[in-house]
Amino acid sequence: MAFERFKDYSQESRTFGARAMLAFVLVVALVSVLVGRLYFLQVVQYDRYAAMSEDNRVHLQPVAPTRGLIYDRNGVLLAENRPSYSVTVLKEEVKDLDGTLDILKQLIPITESELERFQKRYSQRRRPFETVPVRFRLTEPEIARIAVNYHRLPGVQVEADLIRYYPYGEAVVHALGYVGRINEAELQRVEANNYAATHYIGKLGIEKFYEPQLHGQVGFQKVETNARGRVLRVLERVDPVPGDDLVLSLDLRLQQITERLIDGRRASVVAIDPKTGGILALVSEPGYDPNLFVTGISTKDYSALRDSPDLPLFNRALRGGYPPASTIKPVIALAALDSGTISPSHTVWDPGFFTLSQGGRRYRDWKRGGHGRVDLNLALAQSCDVWFYDVGYRMGIDKMSDYLSRFGFGAVTSLDLPEAVPAVLPSKEWKRRSRNRPWYPGDSVNLSIGQGFFVATPLQLATAATVLANRGKWVQPKLLQGVRTKGEEGDISIKMPTLDDARPMPEDVTLKSDAYWQQVIKGMVDVMHGERGTARKAGKDAGYIIAGKTGTAQVVGIKKDERYDASKLSERNHDHALFLAFAPVDDPQIAVAVVVENGGGGSSTAAPIARQVMDAWLLGIDPSEDPMAEEELQEAEISR
Repeated sequence: MAFERFKDYSQESRTFGARAMLAFVLVVALVSVLVGRLYFLQVVQYDRYAAMSEDNRVHLQPVAPTRGLIYDRNGVLLAENRPSYSVTVLKEEVKDLDGTLDILKQLIPITESELERFQKRYSQRRRPFETVPVRFRLTEPEIARIAVNYHRLPGVQVEADLIRYYPYGEAVVHALGYVGRINEAELQRVEANNYAATHYIGKLGIEKFYEPQLHGQVGFQKVETNARGRVLRVLERVDPVPGDDLVLSLDLRLQQITERLIDGRRASVVAIDPKTGGILALVSEPGYDPNLFVTGISTKDYSALRDSPDLPLFNRALRGGYPPASTIKPVIALAALDSGTISPSHTVWDPGFFTLSQGGRRYRDWKRGGHGRVDLNLALAQSCDVWFYDVGYRMGIDKMSDYLSRFGFGAVTSLDLPEAVPAVLPSKEWKRRSRNRPWYPGDSVNLSIGQGFFVATPLQLATAATVLANRGKWVQPKLLQGVRTKGEEGDISIKMPTLDDARPMPEDVTLKSDAYWQQVIKGMVDVMHGERGTARKAGKDAGYIIAGKTGTAQVVGIKKDERYDASKLSERNHDHALFLAFAPVDDPQIAVAVVVENGGGGSSTAAPIARQVMDAWLLGIDPSEDPMAEEELQEAEISR
């Protein structure tokens, strides 16, 4: 018979008590660890985690500065900032990008190129909650259509911004340049922090060279954000420092008059103030509208500019390389006199050609029958090639290249024209290096009349005219007149800034005798006012004395014993017309260089343009308002 076992309630009670005590100790230990950890975080590490929490909640945002304005010498605004509205997309709030863009395209016109640029920006790295622009320069009706459809466009908003605007467009583009959207390569060349909120940067011209002055200094603001980074409120703000306002030596009225005088031809005119080096006019035609490039030019518009045979994007004034032709003859004459190659009374018999040896190749004069007995004055006034062939051969390349370099040829001597090129001033070393051939006497003969390997820009010709006007004293060509500042009492002052990377100015041209200057300049005066001067028609009835020199540069070679016949050549193979001058002779106020591509003769085409430019500056005459001046220009056009 089995007996049931009785429960030991006493033993169970002891076991339960032991287990409860163990659990209690375990719980107390865990709570102690939790309290200890809480104490460590809240007390011991309070400062650290409080700072980290604040950093997550408060952010420092950059604030873009306002770009400086650009004025001409008379206070006319050439580059300003205008408010512009753009439609943007906030990636964090857009769930269906393609659908959103489809709705936008139904509301406002958006081109394929604009969509491509948007997609490129959209895929790039950016800060949280930074919007990406889809299209710029919205009209008021477009803004209204987007506004009433906001409920269908989450993440889409219209934003206001200041956009660069050039009110005179083509007239000043080759002098000012333009700004455009900043790219990653440009960001690496500038101080990244200072451009943190900037979307635009100078791409060409003055806008590029004076970018540090025009841009200003970035500001900042402390903002409170939520966990997703959206700004809730601004806690603190330090305003940015606006960029400097620049005043140029450029005269807009003269610039526009000069542009009209060129009248759509492929040409360039540069005018300089000989006293200061300030550039009064810098015209390269044809031009283009810089406003197209500010927010991004369309593929269609850019292709039209790029593929145009007239090369509107090409800055002829600074980069156009032309044989200077007879315009350099005054410098060659000075070099021959000062180097002792010839005496001031040196004469040459001109039968219409020059030979290096009896029966050798004939280097022809422009006048088929020659000029007879020619001295220096007549050689300049009549532009006698044979006289210069003779002195060029006697001098040789070393002396000619040396003296031409003193007048700025073969180098960039301007202060603030970043697109300027040195062109080509040939020498023995240059030919050996570039052509792997020696220098021949015939090369010196060609160089003496500005042909052969010699290439110069319109800016260099105007610079040489300035040095001639100053009798050897150098003033550095520049566009900037100074920075425009406003005093406490409201008065405006203009001061030239200190530039760390300024080019050194060449040394003055000193000659053994000042009489050489007078003799050569007298020949240049006779070009304009002498009975036999090549540009006497352009200098007729001038109210001041002009010193000038014409030039006609061949574009295609002419075979031996053949004569140039423009009627047998295409228009783009016609000679280039060149001219340089300064006036008034005794107190020069302006130095001018004109190059008209395929314009024919320098005396018939380029000289009348220069005369009109000088009349506009010295006498205030606008040819479009002066019937007599207009008739003279038409006569020059007919002769061309």
